[in-house]
Amino acid sequence: MTSVLDLAPVVPVVVIDDAADAVPLARALVAGGLPAIEVTLRTPAALDAVRAIADEVPDAVVGAGTVISPRGVADAVASGARFLVSPGWTDALLDAMASSGVPFLPGVSTTSEVVGLLERGVSEMKFFPAEAAGGTPYLKSLAGPLPQARFCPTGGISLATAPSYLALPNVGCVGGTWMLPPDALAARDWARVESLAREAASLG
Repeated sequence: MTSVLDLAPVVPVVVIDDAADAVPLARALVAGGLPAIEVTLRTPAALDAVRAIADEVPDAVVGAGTVISPRGVADAVASGARFLVSPGWTDALLDAMASSGVPFLPGVSTTSEVVGLLERGVSEMKFFPAEAAGGTPYLKSLAGPLPQARFCPTGGISLATAPSYLALPNVGCVGGTWMLPPDALAARDWARVESLAREAASLG
């Protein structure tokens, strides 16, 4: 698979409470130009949602986010996840992700964590929580000493702030939720989701 960082300028970060919403939601995002979809493992419906998208939305590249244990890695891949995202990493979690057979973005928020991943041969990572951890100034400052590291910043990013992240040389894409407003999801207003996704996709 192409690097997760190169699939689209924005990766929607999706929390799904009802697995029945997974397929129409994914179809709306794909139709809007956002094929890479991160389904967070924060709800009981998450793995069923990943499985449904993998089975029924062939143009989607569905991944699992909030992966925080080796068991979570195994469950996500068994459900059809094509990439993995974690908010942080430990040696055990990194070993599990590295042996999963799918691309992965371990989470970092400090320079030492970035160096630790580079030491392990990992150069693509999630920067989280992006805004709280220093935002674009922090990432810009990392580009000088650590140019080989590439990031998907996630956490507090909006349509207004995404372009400043995407303009950085060490940012491949951003993760966000702004194209998934709670009221639209509650109303199952997939047309609105598609429209917001198209707006986000145009940032690339």
